[in-house]
Amino acid sequence: MSGLEVRKPRACILGVEGTELSNWEKGFFREADPYGFILFARNVTDLKHVKALNNQLREVVGNINVPIFVDQEGGRVMRLKPPHWRKIPAAGVFGQLFETAPENAREAAYINARLMAADLRDAGFNITCAPVLDIRFPGMSDVVGDRSYGSTVEQIVPLASAVAAGLLDGGIAPVIKHIPGHGRASVDSHKDLPIVTASREELSRLDFEPFRQMKDVVAAMSAHLLFTAIDDQRPGTVSAKVISEIVRGDIGFENLLISDDLSMEALGGSIASRTHECLAAGCDIALHCNGKRTEMEEVVSMAPKLAGEALTRSQLLSNQIAGFNITQPPSAQIADWQARLAELLSPVWSAGEQA
Repeated sequence: MSGLEVRKPRACILGVEGTELSNWEKGFFREADPYGFILFARNVTDLKHVKALNNQLREVVGNINVPIFVDQEGGRVMRLKPPHWRKIPAAGVFGQLFETAPENAREAAYINARLMAADLRDAGFNITCAPVLDIRFPGMSDVVGDRSYGSTVEQIVPLASAVAAGLLDGGIAPVIKHIPGHGRASVDSHKDLPIVTASREELSRLDFEPFRQMKDVVAAMSAHLLFTAIDDQRPGTVSAKVISEIVRGDIGFENLLISDDLSMEALGGSIASRTHECLAAGCDIALHCNGKRTEMEEVVSMAPKLAGEALTRSQLLSNQIAGFNITQPPSAQIADWQARLAELLSPVWSAGEQA
């Protein structure tokens, strides 16, 4: 190793409270050295501002390639919003187009992801928590709803694969979610714990299959659901059985597993216990989003420095980020993509709906 040590950040991703770093956050982040950061709409005003905030985060931890995540899916889940950024169609729009024109839908999904990647790179991000691989089931909570590309594996995988390819080609790492499948949530996991009673066989045949087909993506986010047929005591994020038997076993996902947000109400107990339990169960990284000081202190108190397989997996994602050598597309290319996307989506998403 010629005397060089591998960087070992802490096994957590942390949020930021406001639109700029406080002196406390600067010191805390420098000392804690989290694996990465995640920003939300509360942290974003305009392009110049968010770019400066992301650069500040890099400076604080002394790592130009520190992973900086954002939930930018399109539709209801957009942290970079009009009027400063374009309006992005929901995944369900591409699913609707796929029903009549699958090739056009795949092309549209790819172009949209390229445009999204250009926006995100320009703003200083290197990862987005997308695409969603959850199946849309009738009668379930709309916590997934039109965030899903469709109600069949045959619809979801081609579209999500096009999105992942478009993001990567644009220099943004994708995170597939919510493994092993969030589509059967009957309640919103931000507010309560969804309980899924489907059989293991049915779950494996349907819910798990999109993740199985896209298991080579370098990072995935867990699902806060209780699968009674697998572990009737613990939600997936904190269930060693779900993670070992299903995520690592049945699905065969061997890459970086990030918990969904630990501050969601689907999980019980203190933030410290949630952090400990998700890492003990087999998540590689604990994700905490709300930027609250006391909660972040709890996360950091229970999240060790990355080591072993978790460190190896985290380095794969870090290497992917460091390996991006992307120049921003010229404005003429962006305009061409926007025109082509509008043309492809015109049967299902009118130009008047675009910002």
